[in-house]
Amino acid sequence: MASNPDFVQYLCEQLAGAGAITSRKMFGEYGLYCDSKFFALICDDQLFLKFTDAGRAFLPDAPLAPPYDGAKDALLITDPDDRETLCECARRTCAALPAPKPKKTRKPKTS
Repeated sequence: MASNPDFVQYLCEQLAGAGAITSRKMFGEYGLYCDSKFFALICDDQLFLKFTDAGRAFLPDAPLAPPYDGAKDALLITDPDDRETLCECARRTCAALPAPKPKKTRKPKTS
């Protein structure tokens, strides 16, 4: 079941305090980026933050679950309506994640 685009927009608005939030459709679901750093997935209208020790320390009781079959466990956010907690967890998670790799420039094709 694909996530509702309205729910994705709502979560982006809820997370706005964490940084510049953007969403991107991926495999029928959505990936979330904060300041160009991939940090979360929305699958079946549920929010999953990438697992980090910092995020786990901030939300020690959050359930761990894979966002889709075969995926690594992630923090399942059960109360996305709590904006303050959501933003703080997102900030801590993003701070613990490595910087995105620079995009490679493509060489022009020669004929």
